[in-house]
Amino acid sequence: MARQTDKIKEIPTQIKNPELVKRRRRQIVDAAVQLFIEKGFHKTTTRQIAKAAGFSIGSLYEYVASKEDVLYLVCDAIHAEVERGVAEALSRTTRGREALAEVIREYFLVCHRMCDHILLIYQETQSLPPQWRSKVLENEIRITGIFVKALARLVESGNFPYMDDRSIELVAHNISVLGHMWTFRRWFLARHYSIEDYIELQTDFILGLSTRKKD
Repeated sequence: MARQTDKIKEIPTQIKNPELVKRRRRQIVDAAVQLFIEKGFHKTTTRQIAKAAGFSIGSLYEYVASKEDVLYLVCDAIHAEVERGVAEALSRTTRGREALAEVIREYFLVCHRMCDHILLIYQETQSLPPQWRSKVLENEIRITGIFVKALARLVESGNFPYMDDRSIELVAHNISVLGHMWTFRRWFLARHYSIEDYIELQTDFILGLSTRKKD
């Protein structure tokens, strides 16, 4: 709840109920993503976003103040989904390779479900004012940080082969980028692999990187 409260403070709202804000903003985000993809960020109006989300324009402004707010919330929605999925994966098992495989699986499934959201962020980040662009990039690092923490936790518990901090960080970035690759290359990959095939093959690759013995 603390993170959602911080987010509400960051993007002001007139609504006092945090859960309602979270739910309504997700409606706005999902509607806006489709419009941004179809029309482009600059050509989409807040009135069009309100209509697609089922809001009046006045109601929309109770939850966000601008299109830039919405684009930033797209990034936050991705982060929240990844955070939830990884937490659930780690709660199911703590056994080394199996735990990491579960983390990878949950993340890749988030990327599969939210591929339009992720593609939009990469296409439109430059449309944001500098301070917002910086925050979006910080959010990307936060997502990679989830994998850093998960890997470090497994190593510290003795349930995973030892890796130093630099190796952990590089493997975490590999996980992050390979998840996004399903989004960027889906025009090709989806014709040749199911998401389950992709998860299996990439998991084997990542586990090979993270468990390789040093010379």
